[in-house]
Amino acid sequence: MARNGWIALLLCAALACQPASAQSSFDGDGYRSTHYRAPVDVAPDPAARITLAEALRWHRQKRALFIDVVPVEAGYRDPATGAWKLSQPHTTIPGALWHPETGRAHPDPVLWQALLAAVRAKRLQHPDAPVVVYCRTDCWMGWNAARRLAIGGVEKVYWLAEGVDGWHAAGRKLVDVQPVMVAP
Repeated sequence: MARNGWIALLLCAALACQPASAQSSFDGDGYRSTHYRAPVDVAPDPAARITLAEALRWHRQKRALFIDVVPVEAGYRDPATGAWKLSQPHTTIPGALWHPETGRAHPDPVLWQALLAAVRAKRLQHPDAPVVVYCRTDCWMGWNAARRLAIGGVEKVYWLAEGVDGWHAAGRKLVDVQPVMVAP
């Protein structure tokens, strides 16, 4: 085998023959950190995946806290006021709280604490309430947020893989929503 062939073989073995994009898509803690819009092929352990049918049932029963983590597109949060400036509207599951940007591998700690406060507030009223976290179909942000909550000790955390897209595709209504305002 030519020298270049051996080098290629050794590199392939060392990198487990994975494409560079797949290797660099996760951080050291196992959260997806790039290429968030891609097929999700693994459960967000220790959180569990919930079926769309089960999520629809829980929603009808008003049993769960639904948290949307779809990022703000072409908008930003004013650091002085905490208010979000949106360039386009966002629709989500009725009754859901929209906590944008909290599904990133390294969410802003202020935004993450606001999401945790929302979970704590729901659990004060309903201690056994499941938490359903989602983004869009083929989006790792919902997966990241569900996993981070469960690893952080929150029980009964579920990830809705179909997200807002699957909800709508199932013929369910979406409503306009504003992001949860988070004071600086």
